[in-house]
Amino acid sequence: RLPNIDTLVLLQDTGPENSGRRAQILNRMVSVADRYQVKVRLAYYPPYYSKYNPVERCWGVLANHRNGALPDTLEAIVGYAKSMTWKKQNPVVRLVTKSYQLGVSLSKQAMKDVARAQRRRSTA
Repeated sequence: RLPNIDTLVLLQDTGPENSGRRAQILNRMVSVADRYQVKVRLAYYPPYYSKYNPVERCWGVLANHRNGALPDTLEAIVGYAKSMTWKKQNPVVRLVTKSYQLGVSLSKQAMKDVARAQRRRSTA
């Protein structure tokens, strides 16, 4: 879709699920980079700076939007999320039912492929 794009920058929080040291996430990033022939850069918000993370702001908006109502069913949660607005637009909301297995490890060959991911420390 975007032929002139050569680098993707993914902004992430500093939670352990998004760690640049986790083999599964690195494996997925290498796979995306190979598939689309792009560089992938992982950028992290500083710890405890949720006010800069748009996803974190979304949770506050959602809490205000439901106006104290208890989202006690999956349909209610999805309905609240779909009916939110930001800059007069509704979000695209899809229920993901896929479960990810815990404790999955990479083969030695997959680890070698991931090892080509370059790591640089921030100078900021």
